Amino acid sequence: MKFTYYGHSAFLLTEKNTAILFDPFITDNPWTSINPASICCQYIFISHAHSDHYGDAEIIAKTNNATIISTAEVAAKAANAGCKTHAMHIGGKAFFPFGYIRLTPALHGSGIAGGLACGCIIQINNKLIYFAGDTGLYSDMKLHSRFSPIDYAILPIGDNFTMGIEDAAIAASWIQPGLVIPIHYKTWPIIDKDPMEYKNLVEKNFHIPVQIIAPGTTYEF
Repeated sequence: MKFTYYGHSAFLLTEKNTAILFDPFITDNPWTSINPASICCQYIFISHAHSDHYGDAEIIAKTNNATIISTAEVAAKAANAGCKTHAMHIGGKAFFPFGYIRLTPALHGSGIAGGLACGCIIQINNKLIYFAGDTGLYSDMKLHSRFSPIDYAILPIGDNFTMGIEDAAIAASWIQPGLVIPIHYKTWPIIDKDPMEYKNLVEKNFHIPVQIIAPGTTYEF
């Protein structure tokens, strides 16, 4: 499995012939200059409709005939734009050819009337990956591994709009993943947090490995 990071919360998970793009904020993303239409994927997961997460979902979905997976409200926005969608809601699980996605809560605005922000637990290649989305710390994170251990947790650390370093460290201690990948930091001065500080805190206090992935690079699990 490969994790390609575009910066902020945008990344691509690739496993054999399956590619799933998450929160495709590309065009106005200061971390990347890639042409969004050049990204190949079969699925796009959107945690909420703020512009720095919904981003280029429509052009990428149409270019690839990809399915957008999100909450019902965000999926309706994409469907109205002519995209193929699969609508879900928090607590629900849906199966796909690669495995399944279960929507999890996220304490955050949605960017769309009547909607809720979310994260997800995705099963692919018998691995469980928790993508927290934009969220504050909440105690039910302790339940995400209730069925099976989380292999990889992808957590925001930038503060102000999401968890900061301290709360994201507590989140890691509650989730107990095999590996944590920090995201959603340094895109703008208001979220200028140091991922190395986060790595040192989590590894020293909770003995959970943290992998910092530079934008524009690919990490292989």
